[in-house]
Amino acid sequence: MQNRLATIAALTLSLIATAASAEGVRTEKNISLDLATQIAAQTVATCSANGYNVTATVVDRAGTVRAVHRADNAGPHTLEASRLKAYTSASAKNTTLAMMEGAQKNPAAANLVNIPGYLLLGGGVPVKVGNEVIGAVGVGGAPGGHLDEQCAVAGIAKVHDLLK
Repeated sequence: MQNRLATIAALTLSLIATAASAEGVRTEKNISLDLATQIAAQTVATCSANGYNVTATVVDRAGTVRAVHRADNAGPHTLEASRLKAYTSASAKNTTLAMMEGAQKNPAAANLVNIPGYLLLGGGVPVKVGNEVIGAVGVGGAPGGHLDEQCAVAGIAKVHDLLK
């Protein structure tokens, strides 16, 4: 009887240890430097074709900068604006335009503007593989956040086949 209890206890402890170790290591998808560079380049090219001098910043899933492309004649403010939009989008896993509109319509969401590093202006778009956010692109410099967002969406669309 004692031998059986000891066996059950050992088995239980083994299962608990296995479950705990399985929870300790995660496998996550993230954006590569090559993919980030392609998205940034395509985004700036799209905006340039429309006559907008912008900066595109691509961040990984944690909001760390992976690639930056700045068009000739893009304003100096576009560097920080694009970074903040990308960071905000990656952090919230949403577009910054949707977040801005939500904050304007919902008083409870109005405090989002007070989160350090957040910029609630259109132009930040998450980069996804399926439903998993692996990064984000932020664009600054077009004459309106909705235009920044259009360029970001187009830049991501150009690499759609790589997002699998």
